Amino acid sequence: MQYLALLERKNGALDHALPLQEWDLPECFEILRRRLEQSLQGEGTREYIQVLRLLEKYKLPSLSQAVEKGLRYGALTRDAIAQFLIPQEDYAQSTFRLDGHPHLRHVQVAKTRVSVYGELLGGQR
Repeated sequence: MQYLALLERKNGALDHALPLQEWDLPECFEILRRRLEQSLQGEGTREYIQVLRLLEKYKLPSLSQAVEKGLRYGALTRDAIAQFLIPQEDYAQSTFRLDGHPHLRHVQVAKTRVSVYGELLGGQR
């Protein structure tokens, strides 16, 4: 894995890197590489190596799923693919409920008056 950090600086050596020739990566990685190199020209290989460097933190099956999702959505960069590796919160469990908070049932939030923001700016509208 440390070899990938070196390749990031010398990305032209990716195809000749002996430590990586034994890797049996899923097909989605080859598709990703082709698309990155096509869309980002000279920076595509470096971006691909940065995606491979995600293997320093994540296991291959997880990264493969993230790459496949990135290919489906057209989100091909390292940062976009990394977002797919972050566990997603279940929105059903993040909805605020009043159960167990009866004292909040009578709270009322006043409607926002946009003109107040103008007053804060010194009377500008």
